[in-house]
Amino acid sequence: MTGQTGALRALLASRTFLHMPSVYDPIGARLVQQTGFEAAYVGGYVSGGSSAISEPLLTMTEQVAIAANVASSVTIPVIADAGAGFGEPLHTMRTVREFARAGIAGIHIEDQLFPKRAHYHKYQVHAVPTEEFVAKIRYACRERDRVDRDFLIIARTDTCRELGLDEAADRINRAADAGAEMGLLFPRSPAEAEQAPRACRVPLVYVMSRGNRDGRPIFTRQELEQMGYAACIDAQVVLGAAFIAMQRTLRELRDTGAVASITGEEFVRARQAIEDIIGLDEHYAIEEETVEHRP
Repeated sequence: MTGQTGALRALLASRTFLHMPSVYDPIGARLVQQTGFEAAYVGGYVSGGSSAISEPLLTMTEQVAIAANVASSVTIPVIADAGAGFGEPLHTMRTVREFARAGIAGIHIEDQLFPKRAHYHKYQVHAVPTEEFVAKIRYACRERDRVDRDFLIIARTDTCRELGLDEAADRINRAADAGAEMGLLFPRSPAEAEQAPRACRVPLVYVMSRGNRDGRPIFTRQELEQMGYAACIDAQVVLGAAFIAMQRTLRELRDTGAVASITGEEFVRARQAIEDIIGLDEHYAIEEETVEHRP
């Protein structure tokens, strides 16, 4: 057991509902922790979007590096999107090892084709046969047991979007038989969202995809808890909010040559908050003890 995996296991054992904003850099992760969230998430969408690569073109080493930078900057556990395991079962085993070595507390592995296609973002489902998916989960769990038994493996299926809840729940349940301890699927309606936790034999993670264009419902944390979900990934909330704020401010600066929508006092407070969250006071103290002596 490592600090990250042990902390995640303790949260799950206490039935703490994990509302996990998806982040892509250390300062975002520290804001998540500072605000009081018990865990954070590094998703493929935000990794691909923030790096202007796009999720389908991300490599395993790129995603591990982003997740490692996030995890090393906070003390709360971090869960990461491991796509389709970045290959076949043997590749998936390496994926488990690399994320575990990077200090990640758990990953989800999906039943999409690898390499993923850009049309994934048009909600085109490219699901592999169930047996292939289950085999990938089985070998991922075998590697988990060898590396760190507390490392969390979440089985994710995208088939609900195209084939319905029965098919998706069956895949989650068969993945659970192979060793996955949580599941993730994509209900298409409020009715399916309510039914899903009862149809699956493992606790479910709901994905809150703000701005989605296929009609998947958005709920509050409280509503998801009442339905019986164990966790929620808030997939676009940080990247979307940051993008909107930066876009508005840059347009104002370009159009007017100034920024009036944010006051000088607000910028002073923001700069101080940034310096506080990255720990500049500690840096000052060490320099004063060593290299900044004055006669």
